[in-house]
Amino acid sequence: MIANQADTGRPVCVVDDDASVREALGSLLRSAGLAVETFRSAREFLTSPRRDASSCLVLDVELPGLSGLDLQRELANAGVRIPIIFLTGHGDIPMSVRAMKAGALEFLTKPVAGDELLAAIQQGISQHRGAAPVGEHRGVIGMSQSWRAVLAQAAKVAPKETTVLLSGESGTGKEVVAQLIHRGSRRSAGPFVALNCAALPEALLESELFGYEKGAFTGAVSARAGRLEQAAGGTLFLDEVGEMSPAVQAKFLRVLQEREFQRLGGTRMLKADVRVIAATNRDLQVAMTKGAFREDLYYRLHVFAIHLPPLRERQEDILPLLEHFVQELGPVVIGRPAAGISREARAHFLAYPWPGNVRELRNAVERALILCEGGLINPEHLPWHAESARSAPPPPPTAAEPVVGDFPAQGMDLEAMERTLIEGALKQTGRNKSKAAKLLGLSRGKLYTRMERFGLS
Repeated sequence: MIANQADTGRPVCVVDDDASVREALGSLLRSAGLAVETFRSAREFLTSPRRDASSCLVLDVELPGLSGLDLQRELANAGVRIPIIFLTGHGDIPMSVRAMKAGALEFLTKPVAGDELLAAIQQGISQHRGAAPVGEHRGVIGMSQSWRAVLAQAAKVAPKETTVLLSGESGTGKEVVAQLIHRGSRRSAGPFVALNCAALPEALLESELFGYEKGAFTGAVSARAGRLEQAAGGTLFLDEVGEMSPAVQAKFLRVLQEREFQRLGGTRMLKADVRVIAATNRDLQVAMTKGAFREDLYYRLHVFAIHLPPLRERQEDILPLLEHFVQELGPVVIGRPAAGISREARAHFLAYPWPGNVRELRNAVERALILCEGGLINPEHLPWHAESARSAPPPPPTAAEPVVGDFPAQGMDLEAMERTLIEGALKQTGRNKSKAAKLLGLSRGKLYTRMERFGLS
């Protein structure tokens, strides 16, 4: 996952006259969690109102009419500062030198590797965003006490150079917190480079991490910088570090101890100018007892540890996250915001145990948006069966749906029940009256009236 694009509302803009390239790049960037807008020509981009709102520009060199290099000059003359990544079908070195001298961030040859392009875009977004006080927590949603404790710890460690170890179940937001720490650090203008240690076999992980020299192995036709070099001056985020093989663990230990490394097949020592943030969903102490993780590496990583609680343990954050994802994904998935979420659907969202945590919640919202087609999200749009939400409360009765069942012999205190419901809604939303009114199916004015009657204002 790349840096949260929703925290700025700025899309990555792709300018290419080839429709198939635009479609392929758009799909790649959206799958990485980025908002994307595509343009067929430099003129179309220049006349767009989104011109000044882009977080990064992926630009074809050879465009009909106004070329990519011409567009770069036009933007510079207009004082528009956007990180530019050039794509070209030719490995034209003089052209790339001119582009880089004019301020381009990167110059890549088609067909471009997806991870290489995403790393360049991440660097561009980080530079364009600049440093942000970690206390702002942009794009980080949550009001529960346990989540606020995580943010407080992140704020304390962010300005330091200390190595951080994030632990927690998959999908709890470890990369989001890592990005937050990076944004609040002195390295915020540098790149944030992520590497998932579980996604690659040992040999490939080693070459991705350290890079390699030409001829280091079969297929190494040219030298390539690894993630350690790509992250120079910034932050290296190692996700699922517990899946690292013992051989790679030993090599990475030297990076943390000596702050230097060698490319595969190389003899020259390179400096590791990076801040390391690692993450794991495994219990590394248990892995140590089984000999699967080095004790010395564990203590090098475990300098400042932050544990992220699962979503089921922070119920207060479910509805704010739900609202956030509906607003964020609506324009991207269906081209417009959804009409809203029914009370019945909210009850199911609250009752579901979320084994996949925040990532599963986001995916559920995306699916629901597609199925509701811009209308109201209802239980039938959710990906699990109704019985999965075992503890889901029944929807509130309406005039057309009278209460069915036996009343207690001593009678019921309707006013006390109403007061309890209002107090519960206010507590769940952190006394946000607009959200509490939505939960109760009331207008804001009617909620105020009831709050005054019960002395809750």
